[in-house]
Amino acid sequence: MYSVGIDLVEIGRIEKACRRESFINKVYSEAERELFCGERMRYSSLAGNWAAKEAFSKALGTGVRDFLLTEVEVLRDELGAPYLRLSGRAEQRALERGLGFSVSITHTEELAQAVCIAWSK
Repeated sequence: MYSVGIDLVEIGRIEKACRRESFINKVYSEAERELFCGERMRYSSLAGNWAAKEAFSKALGTGVRDFLLTEVEVLRDELGAPYLRLSGRAEQRALERGLGFSVSITHTEELAQAVCIAWSK
């Protein structure tokens, strides 16, 4: 079994939302904040991560419900490729469904998009 989720978001919308620390803490894990928040906020990456979390929820088949967005971490490997690290209820839902995930992110100056593919393990 395969399923696909996709999401597209305006980077400016995420930049505006990130002005509220409560938004950043609700959406992004500590590891994600360490990667993209600091002296210079990386809004395109934060928007890409948002889109990846939304795409994950669609590929999972539940939408964003019954898990926290911080339980879906979108991190980068040593070559900069994104990958998902799940925890809590997000991980539990994926295990219950027997799913593994792959994610890809792209962006322009204005838009960020992510695709998430789920497959049966």
